[in-house]
Amino acid sequence: MSLKNKIFGLIIFLFFSHLSNLAAQTYQISLLTCDPGDELYMAFGHSAIRVLDRSKRTDYVFNYGTFNFNTPNFYGKFAAGKLDYMLSVSTYADFISTYANEKRSVREQVLDLSFEQQKYMVEFLQVNYLPERRFYRYDFFFDNCATRIRDAMDLVLGDKLVWSEDELDVTDKTFRDLIDEYVLTMPWADLGIDLALGAVIDRKASNWEAQFLPEYMEKSFANATIVGDGPTRPLVKESRVILDFPRQNAQMSSFNPYWIFWAVAIAFTLITYIGFKRKQLYLGFDIALFVVLGLLGIVVFLLWFATEHSATQWNWNILWAFPGHLVLAFALLRKQPKVWVKKYLLAALILADAAVVFWILGWQSLHPSLIPILLVLILRTNYLYYNLEKYRSLRA
Repeated sequence: MSLKNKIFGLIIFLFFSHLSNLAAQTYQISLLTCDPGDELYMAFGHSAIRVLDRSKRTDYVFNYGTFNFNTPNFYGKFAAGKLDYMLSVSTYADFISTYANEKRSVREQVLDLSFEQQKYMVEFLQVNYLPERRFYRYDFFFDNCATRIRDAMDLVLGDKLVWSEDELDVTDKTFRDLIDEYVLTMPWADLGIDLALGAVIDRKASNWEAQFLPEYMEKSFANATIVGDGPTRPLVKESRVILDFPRQNAQMSSFNPYWIFWAVAIAFTLITYIGFKRKQLYLGFDIALFVVLGLLGIVVFLLWFATEHSATQWNWNILWAFPGHLVLAFALLRKQPKVWVKKYLLAALILADAAVVFWILGWQSLHPSLIPILLVLILRTNYLYYNLEKYRSLRA
């Protein structure tokens, strides 16, 4: 080959290499991570994908965390775990404006993808935004606004994407531990979550599984690498802060279940002591207690057996918040309770004790504020079991 041909070939090579570099600069794909907000639905943060197309001068954010309030039977579907979330698209400016108004910080991680990978990701998002594909069945732990993005990255990069297993250090944390980090200052919400979610979330989460939380996924992206596609390189080539607001040091409200439930326990202890001294039952308090526990038990039962929520199964709160307690409450209204009532009280006492054992053994973590409620249930079932027939003719 002549020198002239070699020079010509080099020029052609450099020309197409330059075109390739220009093409690679057409897109900028980023992970956006938003800080938690003050309300419960904002408490866990948010993730979205930004696609900046310099050639078309467009800048969009793809958001898997939206749903349609106009969905028929919206609340019924939400309670039953049948509410579909959807992929929505907004301009980057509108997205940032929303979080600026909410005073929530937003951080961006620009991904170091090749042009082919960028193109694949854009096509993937465009196809998933089609009306027949944009909806999906939401699952807080395994299919949400964060995991959808992580799974898209796994699909686009395949075995070229390597997640680090050493950086997050969540090996000793259960799913319940992870969500507790975000709701400890919201005691009533924390209690509600612990009442609704079953033992299935009391297993340890892997680093990969912890990415259901946006902040943990942000850390995972920061430590992930791309291999087998040229030189090994970090998945994130640039990180920057888009919005920066100081996080408020939220304080737990003075109106919380911790002291309120202990106050209830002290009140029931005094009632039991006075009743023992006066040889009375004061059944009105027990009726109110068992009505509340029975109604709560119905909710736990329905969440376990009548919904598609994966995290509400095997919920051993049903041992103490049992639907049958509602029947017991009505049975105690009778002046002469039936014979089966005493047997039921013994069974309720055993179930309450079993709930404590399950908690101690780590089969399910119950909310700490429930300790006084369990003590009340054990105290009153025990007291009624031994004294109901003796004082059955005495009314409070």
